[in-house]
Amino acid sequence: MLYIVPTPIGNLEDFTFRGLRILKEVDVILVENYKVSKKLFDFYNIKNQINKYHIRNEHKIIPHLVKEIKKGKKLALISNAGTPSISDPGFLLIKSCIKASISVECLPGPTALIPALVNSGLSINEFTFIGFLPKKKRKIKLEYLSKENRTIVLYESPHRLLRTLNDIKYFFGLKRNIVVCKEISKFFQDILRGNIEKMILHYENVKKILGEYTIIIEKNC
Repeated sequence: MLYIVPTPIGNLEDFTFRGLRILKEVDVILVENYKVSKKLFDFYNIKNQINKYHIRNEHKIIPHLVKEIKKGKKLALISNAGTPSISDPGFLLIKSCIKASISVECLPGPTALIPALVNSGLSINEFTFIGFLPKKKRKIKLEYLSKENRTIVLYESPHRLLRTLNDIKYFFGLKRNIVVCKEISKFFQDILRGNIEKMILHYENVKKILGEYTIIIEKNC
């Protein structure tokens, strides 16, 4: 059995009883970054065997992991925060387990996507989730998205935030409202709502942009 266990994206209390139980019961926990996960493990006194699983080693270790599960071991996969495989490693392992007829169970739990959408105040009866924009052909992607008739959700890193906001201004124009959510569920959580010019002006005046960001773009009316 492979368990996909979402972990808190900020406040460590945002964890389910079931998620905690499974992490304490499995034979091995696969972590993206041990130093990051150690805060969670110390908080909940989790002392199981830990193996690293991240984008740089997944191709190499997946055959071994599949063999271990086939032998009867129970494994749990977690990412640094949120739900594995949502803009985080996990897809290849899940796909390999399904191909090998191994049971995969994904627990419901934390993700930045849904709280940001609900908090945005924009129409969310239909939306499209992009995750992080591609490094290559990002402008082609944004031009395509500018014609989208659903609310759009993007993830963005701090060092690319202003660049992305300026690209949104160029491709989407000035009429669209957007919402920028910073560090959801964390101590420095912040939500800024308004037009794109307001967002750009705000972040141009921030001395050092830090944190993880979720951007919600109003649908094309």
